[in-house]
Amino acid sequence: MADLRCTIAGIRSPNPFWLASAPPTDKALNVVRAYQAGWGGVVWKTLGEDPPVVNVSSRYGAHMDTERRILGINNIELISDRPLEVNLQEITQVKKDWPERALVVSLMARMEESAWVELVRKIEATGADGLELNLGCPHGMCERGMGSAIGQVPEMVENVTRWVKNATRMPVIVKLTPNITNILWSAEAAKRGGADAVALINTVNSIVSVDLDAMAPTPTVDGKGTHGGYCGPAVKPIALNMVAEISRNPFTAGIPISGIGGISTWRDAADFIALGAHGVQVCTAAMTYGFRIVEDMISGLSNFLDSKGMDSLEPLIGAAVKNVVNWNDLNMNFSTKAVIDQEACIDCGRCHIVCEDTSHQAIRISAGEGRRVFTVEPDDCVGCNLCSHVCPVPSCITMQPEPATQPPLTWTRHPQNPFRQTAPETV
Repeated sequence: MADLRCTIAGIRSPNPFWLASAPPTDKALNVVRAYQAGWGGVVWKTLGEDPPVVNVSSRYGAHMDTERRILGINNIELISDRPLEVNLQEITQVKKDWPERALVVSLMARMEESAWVELVRKIEATGADGLELNLGCPHGMCERGMGSAIGQVPEMVENVTRWVKNATRMPVIVKLTPNITNILWSAEAAKRGGADAVALINTVNSIVSVDLDAMAPTPTVDGKGTHGGYCGPAVKPIALNMVAEISRNPFTAGIPISGIGGISTWRDAADFIALGAHGVQVCTAAMTYGFRIVEDMISGLSNFLDSKGMDSLEPLIGAAVKNVVNWNDLNMNFSTKAVIDQEACIDCGRCHIVCEDTSHQAIRISAGEGRRVFTVEPDDCVGCNLCSHVCPVPSCITMQPEPATQPPLTWTRHPQNPFRQTAPETV
């Protein structure tokens, strides 16, 4: 089997799967149970200064599909609401008992150097493997000048990172907020401050729904609601894009990345790793399915690597980054056409409906033996892929590339581009 051992910012882990923000009850017990289930590491729920924060009852809202499968969770929970000293004692004991597993401690403080340094030194004494600076929480804490209130200001990100790096020899991972116009601003700031790695994404600012009886956002707290942090499968595309941007940006390329955002399967993890992540963190999937979900993640990723002839994670890390380009660099002469497998087709008509109503009217209906037959008119099909995505039968509609009749042509040099480049390209 492929070797799944990984190293993130000098922190060794037996596999790339870390549990993020373990459940806030008996922390030590939950972390031990996570290790027993197979998680390679844990990022301890964010610690802050004493006195601890106060959390409200009714903390989660959910965005579901029509079959009540969770697409995303909105939470209004704050950082650890247990005394700092209790957390520190438990971290010390867990690390002593499980020395071969990664244990990273998340922390948050006011925008004052002394507050960060004091907290860092207390955590350092536990023997934990590293620190994760929570600069992304978008609710509750940001209203107090912490979390995303810092993470959205690059100068603050750089300063906090430098304060912490100057105060400790521990590896420092900076957790970035997605609630910013350009993720590179904060990623570059973290690197300038000396970050050993970055983690992303933190939760997305959101309201998932309204209780139309109470006329208040959900989750409701005594008839009122507020914005919260959105996580789960629905945020994965946002996270992947931001990871890719950091991986392909010349200044931040090569900085270790802990990928976060909607990871529920080994395939999700592989996507993050292929775009430059050295490991991943999982929270919502564990909340939804339990700790043992990691077993399928481990076996699935190992089997995938074996199938590709990879004996470790290393060849997969960043393997897709070279193929992430700007839109202007895509080949405008590339063309695909939809092809429908008539034997697999179940005559639902969804492909025809979406093509007819919202695309290019390229799918025709004809009478067959006791059923309708759907076929694609190649001259009308532009290869948009929509029909293949709405089809409920896997591989029934496939997109077939047409033979290349012209050399590749980017928009930069396209004759219809009024600002096209005409000078020879330099390599």
